[in-house]
Amino acid sequence: MSDSTYRIQGATGEWEVVIGLEVHAQVTSNSKLFSGAATQFGAEPNAQVSLVDAAMPGMLPVLNKECIRQAVRTGMAIDAQINTWSRFDRKNYFYADLPQGYQISQLYHPLVGEGSLTVDADEKAGIPEAKVIGIERIHVEQDAGKLMHDQHPTMSYVDLNRSGVALMEIVSRPDMRSPAEAGAYVAKLRQILRYVGSCDGNMDQGSMRCDVNVSVRKPGDEFGTRTETKNVNSVRFVMATIEHEASRQVDVLESGGKIVQETRLFDPTTGTTRSMRSKEDAHDYRYFPDPDLLPLVLDGAFLEDCRNSLPELPDAKRARYEGELGLSAYNAAVLTADVETARWFELLLGETATAQGKQPADVAKQAANWLISELFGALNKLGKDLETSPVSPSAGAELLALVGKGTISGSIAKQVLEKMLETGDGAAAIVEREGLKQESDTGAIEAKVDDILAANADKVEQYRGGKEALFGFFVGQTMKAMQGKANPQVVNEILKVKLG
Repeated sequence: MSDSTYRIQGATGEWEVVIGLEVHAQVTSNSKLFSGAATQFGAEPNAQVSLVDAAMPGMLPVLNKECIRQAVRTGMAIDAQINTWSRFDRKNYFYADLPQGYQISQLYHPLVGEGSLTVDADEKAGIPEAKVIGIERIHVEQDAGKLMHDQHPTMSYVDLNRSGVALMEIVSRPDMRSPAEAGAYVAKLRQILRYVGSCDGNMDQGSMRCDVNVSVRKPGDEFGTRTETKNVNSVRFVMATIEHEASRQVDVLESGGKIVQETRLFDPTTGTTRSMRSKEDAHDYRYFPDPDLLPLVLDGAFLEDCRNSLPELPDAKRARYEGELGLSAYNAAVLTADVETARWFELLLGETATAQGKQPADVAKQAANWLISELFGALNKLGKDLETSPVSPSAGAELLALVGKGTISGSIAKQVLEKMLETGDGAAAIVEREGLKQESDTGAIEAKVDDILAANADKVEQYRGGKEALFGFFVGQTMKAMQGKANPQVVNEILKVKLG
């Protein structure tokens, strides 16, 4: 089912879902947006709070240049308009986790204007072709604190560690038309943020979360009234939110009701949304320019520095892997899906090429296949990932060099990898200690082949009579007789000669 025809079937016919996302991404910086307080995750409550964050009288905000740099780099990564003049506004509301009584944000003049992000085609996920999703703006704002309801039976505590932490709010156009598209959009945006290094993308820790705007309409009609489901913290939950909320709205409309513009919460236990409060409009917050902060003006040198600091982005890297390295589309996609995987692969590739005295393109397929097929599988069994892998890129390159030079066979390499993961020892040391060197002595292999053929004269006759599938049997028997150490290429060559 294509996204353009994704429909909810109701009693009165088909309905179309319209989706827009507001992604809040915590900016990667050592200190907060307007103070020098630390931002690391997991600190004791209220251990990272400055006088500015606590809104003590007379304390004035001082803008963190690094937060602006990271937001500008993010805008550049999505080909967005960078506004050289922007301004901070006060968004006024009262809540216990907001000691100032207002949030410093950017309503009228955001730092980053319009850009776009392309969602890749994925037939299995229900996305038949690539689609460009418009991004309306990225503005920089400060986060609020956090209420803790589980510390006391009758009271809620306030933790201000997050108060003042810099956020980028990345606002999409209402261009998505299915849960699959929305899920792919969030995943792609997270991928870009991690490549750029402007946000770690750890949704489970709250450093990236989504407000999900959903409405439904009959195909071709005007947009319906939308609801906003706040602080959804995984790709899977974003998709579940859309599925439930769209179905709920169709049920309400078909029963004669009206959709109320409101803020809702997603309950991951039940997979449903529930009403939180009526949705406020901008005028309800009494926005006005922050009198303590001057307008932000960016010069050409700053913008040039931001642009020059951008890394190779995932789409460009994937195209290079396919074009220059000759990798399959699947392998290129797997290796570029996460920035840490791409970094690990490139270290492995460089070390492998050096160890074998070849160009990276000559060993790319060998390195990619081993990483994806062998190491990923082995680490998964151990409950580990590349970050916690006992095998480093240089250790993997050493193993691949032994295979490339014919010192060990591919099957022996699997045994060696198991030992490497278990002991942390290098491949060459394990091969030497275990006596696993590949046998390429044609005389020794020929003697074993002769024994195998003599012991299976009936099968030799069948092979020569046209049953060519038996060739694999003779190869297997020879390898078994030589404990997997025979050079497969030599075995094949000798068998071809002997069997005629």
